[in-house]
Amino acid sequence: MYRFTSKSEMAPVEVKALCSLPTTKVEKIRAAKALVEKAVKMQKVFSVQGHYPVIRAGLRARGWVERHLTNAGCRVSSHQSEKDKDDDKTEAVTFSRNKERGDTGEEDSTDQMYNFMSHLVRHEKTYFYWSGRYDYDHCRTLTPNQVTNHYAKTGYFTTKVGLCVNLRNLRWYDTADPDAFFPRCYRLVDQDERHAFIGILCSVWGGKEDFRRTACCSLIKHVVEMSKKTNEHTRDEKKVSSVSAGVINTALQGCQEYLSVLEHSDIDVALETFPIVEEHQWNQFLQMYYMVVHNGASIKSSADFVSRCQAMLVQMKQVCPQMEIDGFNNIWIIKPGAMSRGRGIVCMNRLEQILALVESDTTIVNESKWVVQKYLEQPLLVKGTKFDLRQWFLVTDWNPLTVWFYKECYLRFSTQPYSTTRLDSAIHLCNMAIQKHLQPSRDRHPALPRDNIWSSSDLKAFLHQQGRAAQWESVVVPGMQRALVHVLQTVQDQVEHRKASFELYGADFMLGNDLKPWLLEINANPTMACTSVVTARLCPAVQMDTLKVVLDRRKNPNAFTGGFCLMYKQPRIEPSQFIGVNLMVEGNRILKPNTTKCKPRIVTSKPARSHFSSHGEMTRHSEKMTKHSEKMTKHSEKIPKHSEKVPKHSEKITKHNEKMTKHQAKPQEKVHEHRPSPEKKQETPPPRREEEITVVHNASVMSGEGDVKKNPKPRRRSQRMAGSGESNVAPVTQRKTSFSRTPKSCSVSHVCKSSIKPNQRAHLWRYVVPGTVIPRPLQCLTSMHPYSVPPSCRKRAKETSQQEANYRFYKQRFMQNLVQYIK
Repeated sequence: MYRFTSKSEMAPVEVKALCSLPTTKVEKIRAAKALVEKAVKMQKVFSVQGHYPVIRAGLRARGWVERHLTNAGCRVSSHQSEKDKDDDKTEAVTFSRNKERGDTGEEDSTDQMYNFMSHLVRHEKTYFYWSGRYDYDHCRTLTPNQVTNHYAKTGYFTTKVGLCVNLRNLRWYDTADPDAFFPRCYRLVDQDERHAFIGILCSVWGGKEDFRRTACCSLIKHVVEMSKKTNEHTRDEKKVSSVSAGVINTALQGCQEYLSVLEHSDIDVALETFPIVEEHQWNQFLQMYYMVVHNGASIKSSADFVSRCQAMLVQMKQVCPQMEIDGFNNIWIIKPGAMSRGRGIVCMNRLEQILALVESDTTIVNESKWVVQKYLEQPLLVKGTKFDLRQWFLVTDWNPLTVWFYKECYLRFSTQPYSTTRLDSAIHLCNMAIQKHLQPSRDRHPALPRDNIWSSSDLKAFLHQQGRAAQWESVVVPGMQRALVHVLQTVQDQVEHRKASFELYGADFMLGNDLKPWLLEINANPTMACTSVVTARLCPAVQMDTLKVVLDRRKNPNAFTGGFCLMYKQPRIEPSQFIGVNLMVEGNRILKPNTTKCKPRIVTSKPARSHFSSHGEMTRHSEKMTKHSEKMTKHSEKIPKHSEKVPKHSEKITKHNEKMTKHQAKPQEKVHEHRPSPEKKQETPPPRREEEITVVHNASVMSGEGDVKKNPKPRRRSQRMAGSGESNVAPVTQRKTSFSRTPKSCSVSHVCKSSIKPNQRAHLWRYVVPGTVIPRPLQCLTSMHPYSVPPSCRKRAKETSQQEANYRFYKQRFMQNLVQYIK
């Protein structure tokens, strides 16, 4: 059981765990082991980083067992934010008070059992992780079934800079105007935004000149307001100084120039055209504006400009949705872009002071963190005191965007009465981190709470007294919901989506006099410190209801969600089909260019389905194809050069064939002269066995240059032998050359088993048999000169088994014919 009390005496709020343990030690151990086994089986092991007793109690009531983290031994972890440390201090005070009352005995015994159960699951996997801030290293290791209470990259809307920048993109998601619910804001370090705020014309911002324009409108309002008051002559006597009426004329000209820019009347104006109000006139105008508004100086003959000022205000209200909150003093609030709890926030109403503050801190300037925002000078006041609202909302999914709105909120009051003449933080900042150190002013209304906290029910009662109770449900709540949805729409694509994550946020709003809500900022990890009666009731309730939405509703969609109601659920956005998942590639295969004619490959027109598992593989494949195409291009460039060399090579072959023909003709003439007579042939002694004799065949045994006739008619062996005399076949001569008795394999073909080793001219057997059809690869092999044999043909002849078989057949026939011819 946990009690939450504030510094003041108030009724405690208790949160009880639903699971109770037995009384005896043995029974407690058995029950603890049984709970641990059941929790591990049902994947109900959780870890909490920081001091969140409500979350622990809520999870234990649902049968979850806590697994202590290694760095969770102390109360304040190094990963905790300032909010968590303050919460821990508050709980420490509560624990010490309970200890003084003697209420810690039962809690100590229960904690011991919980520690024992945590020891049993120290090696188990955590399925629910709650922490005070987003831990990048830890969240990257989570599996899809592990739940955590933070999203990554939420700084796009939970920081002042991120909210200022991203809300400008709202026009791409919705037709709403961000100036209708978010006070205009600028980053002073960015040059374009700095010029737009100070008053230097900028093409990007359309010449807004926000500070100068707001000063013009404030002065015109001041003139109209002064004209409504009575006793004007008495008031003029009290004035210390006065300024000329030209200041009103300058203000009217500045507003008119702004209206012309909005109406795009400046498009046709030449660049050499000077502005209506010069730069030195603006400086003089600001000094006189300070004297009138801040120091109380009067304006001469201001009554003559009242009608023009009223008409100008009507035109400005039509184009400026924030005219009602601007007021008369042109107050701006300067915030460090990435700080919380009101640290470093100040209010100023002079331009030179604002620029001096920003330029003084070089560290923040370098980080581009300074933000200046228009201050709401006319907010809704309760008993003359300013307040703001803290509204909780829960995001359980980003695609589709699912947002839960909490029905109750609480108000934070200032300790000082509201005034625009004093720019003290105690008056204009309602953060509890600042107001808790201050004592309420004696001038503040006594009906306001001493702890500076109201609930939304108290505000409804206050509005009911004014007859405006219905506007809470019709104006305030819908306005806050619309503002939150618009903010989340602008950052939906930037926040990392994770299905097993959720996050609770706290948004700060202010109400105008018309009860229109204005968004100030959105806080991640809102404080849950129970510093008052209202927060002691609402903070534990919102944590328990968060568990109802996150855990109970997963098992039962109709489960009770407590104070949360579904505010917005976006229709699911299906991923585009052209991201690369179903990418199809169509086209023909790029063939490698070859000198020989190849049959083109037939490619079907059926679209090829992509087999790439990721976009990276597709990219690498496309790079390989690009390199391959470059190589093919270089190869195709070499083909024309090779084709130029072919005619030259053919000429060389022709000349060489002519030389060989002449050389072969000479031995043919001397064949008959050197043919030995039969007598001499018989007298010649037989050769010795040691001598080596080789038969050399005449190369020119057919007419012409050795060409084979196309499509010859097949003839029998006897006919071929009989017709050999008609083909100009010369007799064969014998020469003494090297001949070995040792059988050697054929050097022409590795398949041939013949033991004859032919010499350079031994492959002319095809000419002995006229009209024989020889395959083309074998014709290449039987060429007279090695230059006439293309390497590709020679290689194909060796690799084809059928051609090798033909080769052996024709060679065997040649050898038979040759032996008969010699005999």
